[in-house]
Amino acid sequence: MLAVRIPGEMETRLDKLAKLTGRPKSFYVREALQSHLDEIEETYTALYRLEHPAKRWTLDELEQGLDRQG
Repeated sequence: MLAVRIPGEMETRLDKLAKLTGRPKSFYVREALQSHLDEIEETYTALYRLEHPAKRWTLDELEQGLDRQG
């Protein structure tokens, strides 16, 4: 179970859509998450990686096995 606060204008639009189609508001919230969650995950993962860069290996270092050392 998840409770989410949304701006009034957004809730008004969601209410109208739900009444127009006979579907619950939660249906459209799930649809929106389903459609955009991958994009949101990719964005925040990229930002995290920019802020916390990992060690990068050159091909030479990989061939020498330096990536397996301490």
